Amino acid sequence: MIDQIRPYTLLIGRVVLGAVFLVHGLQKFTGGIAGTTAFFEKIGVPLPGVAAPVVAVLEVGGGLALILGAALPIVGVLLAVDMIGALILVHLPNGFLVSDGGYEFVVTLAAFSLVIGFSDGGALAVDSVWRRKRALSPVR
Repeated sequence: MIDQIRPYTLLIGRVVLGAVFLVHGLQKFTGGIAGTTAFFEKIGVPLPGVAAPVVAVLEVGGGLALILGAALPIVGVLLAVDMIGALILVHLPNGFLVSDGGYEFVVTLAAFSLVIGFSDGGALAVDSVWRRKRALSPVR
């Protein structure tokens, strides 16, 4: 029974995680990259003028890729690295609890990104469909 449910639980997890990253990335655009750059500069992010648009694009693109189930290992690692950066540069000094500005949320997102990234993506994952098509293709 667990094997029958697993693809759907991975689908739910993938879509929820993707939506979280998508919304956070869109916030960086809708609030203005200039504002995100200024914030990154204030907290000491290296090369804030480069980092702000890169992080925004990563979170939007990565969120969409998670929702679709595409390039999961690559996206999972990149989003985990993004969250580790947030952990080190922003949240670590504040302790664990998110209510205190701590790292509870970002460490969860980092771990969850790796778990989903190295799963098969579950039901309706583009990666799974692509792997099945490759397996059915005649070898040349």
